[in-house]
Amino acid sequence: MDQIEKTKTEEQSKVHSNGQSSKGKRLDVMKTYKLFIDGKFPRTESGRYYVLNNSEGELLANICQSSRKDFREAIVAARKAQHGWASKSAYNKGQILYRIAEMLESRRAQFIDELISQGYSSASAQAEVNLSVDRLVYYAGWSDKYQQVFSSVNPVESSHFNFSVPEPTGVVAILSPEEYGLIGIISAIAPAIVGGNTVVILASAEKPLSSITFAEVLHSSDVPAGVVNILTGYRSELLPHFANHMDVNAVVYCGNNAAEITSIQELASLNVKRPLIYTENNWMKEESQNPYRIMDLQEIKTTWHPIGQ
Repeated sequence: MDQIEKTKTEEQSKVHSNGQSSKGKRLDVMKTYKLFIDGKFPRTESGRYYVLNNSEGELLANICQSSRKDFREAIVAARKAQHGWASKSAYNKGQILYRIAEMLESRRAQFIDELISQGYSSASAQAEVNLSVDRLVYYAGWSDKYQQVFSSVNPVESSHFNFSVPEPTGVVAILSPEEYGLIGIISAIAPAIVGGNTVVILASAEKPLSSITFAEVLHSSDVPAGVVNILTGYRSELLPHFANHMDVNAVVYCGNNAAEITSIQELASLNVKRPLIYTENNWMKEESQNPYRIMDLQEIKTTWHPIGQ
């Protein structure tokens, strides 16, 4: 029996047969927060977890502490899903992002409560959930437009048409902002997947609850399995694996720790993957959403087509 199950069994043993504790009050059925890999909700293969408490020291949840093997399995799932996701029409990808926004909107109260339990004020929790919905709609709207803005017909001297068009980079590993429970993970995921990439993202270790609840939203929003994979755990343990895995095409780092940035850049050079460093401290700003975030994770393909005589 792993530690999480043992903790639950101990809690349940305190409950009488009528469903009440020894003090006569019904115990809450606490939510189990797992990982999200390949469209499923497994526990970490290592069986490890860390305890998340609120500001009063009360238990909020046992959070899975992801291992290197969890990360590898998530990368396999992301790679398997990448071609099919990139092959979907831009319109369809926009529909799916809009569906994610719809589902998040329908669960606003739950997300607000989770953010408040992690230290947010009521006003700041509502503002973050509202902006998270709006940001998904924003990127859904760009889904079938950024190609027109960033593509080009290039002048050449030979008898050819010459076109440059954006294409997805591939599998993207993301270290999300530590200071935000919801808007950070959405701001990192949305521009990556709208451009046809698949992602493995490490949620905030300080505020992880909303990330796994957001995985439940993804699970019910027509997002194919493997397109988004969400891990929880410690950045200090997983950062090297995110940066040096040979089947990762780009790594996105959200933070401003100089030592971590240097490590990301050095390890990413091992297979010439693209490192993207976002050092902003306020992900609520309008500047944190723009079509250039989509293009950060695109490659430009140039095609030559002969002109018939």
